[in-house]
Amino acid sequence: MASLNVGNLGGFLREQRRSAQLSLRQLADAAGVSNPYLSQIERGLRKPSAEILQQLAKALRISAETLYVQAGILDERDREETEVRSVILADPSINERQKQVLLQIYESFRKENGLQTASDDISDPSDTGADVATPSN
Repeated sequence: MASLNVGNLGGFLREQRRSAQLSLRQLADAAGVSNPYLSQIERGLRKPSAEILQQLAKALRISAETLYVQAGILDERDREETEVRSVILADPSINERQKQVLLQIYESFRKENGLQTASDDISDPSDTGADVATPSN
């Protein structure tokens, strides 16, 4: 069976598994996948779905976005934006309205600097349509 072009995902997974001091069988059990399937992923013979990558990330205690980048699902810039958004949304010290305002400000700064945001292609159901003023220099 020929090796698929999945970047360096298999080698990266193997390194993460070894760093976590897990055997192939232990990681497979923790992620809820079969031992042979995980072995094939590590050898580059299988391309896992985003759901499987998420299960592996959880078992390895790393971000799913990191594995998505390795698998070519996300590029590095998208991962950075996703992480910023996740941190804002997970902060228990601010309320939902404040989180949405922070995200709008973040996105407006990215647009101002010529960077497209991942949410540009996705409509936000909580979007009130209010524009966020950005400071001018």
